[in-house]
Amino acid sequence: MTDPLSPKLLADGMLGRLAKWLRILGYDTAYDPQLDDHELVRRARAEGRWLLTRDQELAGRSGVRSLLVESEELLAQIAQVKSRLGPAKGGPFSRCPVCNAPLVEVSPQEVQGRVPPFVLRSHSRFRRCPSCDKIYWPGSHWKRIQERLAQFEELNGVWQCNGDMLPSQASETDQESRKGGASGFD
Repeated sequence: MTDPLSPKLLADGMLGRLAKWLRILGYDTAYDPQLDDHELVRRARAEGRWLLTRDQELAGRSGVRSLLVESEELLAQIAQVKSRLGPAKGGPFSRCPVCNAPLVEVSPQEVQGRVPPFVLRSHSRFRRCPSCDKIYWPGSHWKRIQERLAQFEELNGVWQCNGDMLPSQASETDQESRKGGASGFD
């Protein structure tokens, strides 16, 4: 369920890393690097999204809400988005960082055979993306992500995030290559 008070965003092709981190932080952030300027404006208007761009000309287009992202540095970009548009209402790890769909909690029984056995034995909370079918749990990348979130917090206020959220992932198709629960939240 989406929160009507949360800003919906669309990042242009230059802001893929920002888009992924905004999703991790809970922002509804669409991203398609194949869209040209005309398609970006059309989609932002049609879906009621803020257009995030580093392109001054694109940001200046009339009839579309846009935010000219001024910095090349990720932390400063996130601070600018949060300062201008407010915090994400969904909270960290509420959206899939790969496809942007809201994640749903699933039981350990539902992920049996889809995650490595040691993960199933050592974790009790899992989330699944209903769109791309990836499974997430608090895995080995959690400490690094926590450190990154702490940097965001220091820079720009408190991100509500507790230790049981879900940074590691696996999907049915890539489970074998992810024996250790690699993340994708880099």
